[in-house]
Amino acid sequence: MKPKQFDAIIIGGGVMGCSIAYQLSKRKKKVLLLEKNQIGCEASSAAAGMLGVQAELEAHDPLFELAKSSRALFSSLASEIKALTHIDIELIHNGQLKMAQNEEQVESLKAIGDWQRSIGEEAIWLDREALLNLEPCLSENLHGALYFPKEGQVYAPNLTQGFAKASALLGTKIREYCEVQSLILSHHTVQGVRTLLGDFYAETIIVATGAWSGQWLPQELQQKQPLYPVKGEAFSLTTHAPFIKRTLFTKGCYIVPKRGGQLLVGATMHAHTFDKSVSLQGLSSLMNKAKEILPIIETATMDRFWSGIRPMTQDGFPYLGEHPDIDRLFIATGHYRNGILLSPITGQLIAEMVTDQRLSVPLNDFRINRHIDTQEVLT
Repeated sequence: MKPKQFDAIIIGGGVMGCSIAYQLSKRKKKVLLLEKNQIGCEASSAAAGMLGVQAELEAHDPLFELAKSSRALFSSLASEIKALTHIDIELIHNGQLKMAQNEEQVESLKAIGDWQRSIGEEAIWLDREALLNLEPCLSENLHGALYFPKEGQVYAPNLTQGFAKASALLGTKIREYCEVQSLILSHHTVQGVRTLLGDFYAETIIVATGAWSGQWLPQELQQKQPLYPVKGEAFSLTTHAPFIKRTLFTKGCYIVPKRGGQLLVGATMHAHTFDKSVSLQGLSSLMNKAKEILPIIETATMDRFWSGIRPMTQDGFPYLGEHPDIDRLFIATGHYRNGILLSPITGQLIAEMVTDQRLSVPLNDFRINRHIDTQEVLT
């Protein structure tokens, strides 16, 4: 039988793999996407969908710039996906509020606002009175908040499905329930993949398997365990009336208003586990933190709870680029809490690398071998 040949094979059908497939298929590449379960069944569907560049990232570093570049892609992306697939990713720019519950947090948030404004970002300090005028249901015990009007959100499952359907309409072949067992190599160059459904061949292989990507990293890097899973627990509520219009952030908790009167509350952080069970302790902790900033939330009706396993790196930066030891093997992982936010730019950059285009964003700080020459991994 003639081998099945593609320009690129993507391992992993989460938001990253589907975004990469979309960008490569737009470039007329023959793409095969392999998913061991179902499209978007792991962290991509568990995500709250926040596009929190300014609220999530507190340092002006390369990750902030990468995230800012990705945020800028969402408006055109939402239109493209809607036109191609009729899927609405539910992009809204409703703003985000980062709460101060004491004077120490007030000073910290004001400092963040200062440097963000110095680089042209919109960050507005609100005292208690201004905050309660903006969101009347918030606790009167809050000391204020830093307001990011440009921040927004999407509905995460629709984003992943939108990428997948759009790429399929542009020619990508998608195989679910097809687990990759190993790579097919020849002289340190990748040739294809071996699966229970047979062998598939391609000029390029791209790994985008989230927290399960560690096995594909360089052997020397694996020994340092630079990539590890972090479980995040979350739950949703249904409200009898809209409590808030904007996403709320406080230490260890966020509250995201969704369509249909839903509120998403998350997320705990449990490192080094693939166990997806949800604990009462985790939910109780989130509930208590949520009530501290939004007391009326205790009148809401419990909807459901879940968890997701997110890929974290020791320095907090994702791994993006070509494998240092295996030619034409690319890896995109380690996006942690910002997978949804970073998915558009990740798809674009990997596609640019694969097709030898000029990169939209410098990637030196995200290279896969950045820890190999160091004495120890950052902790």
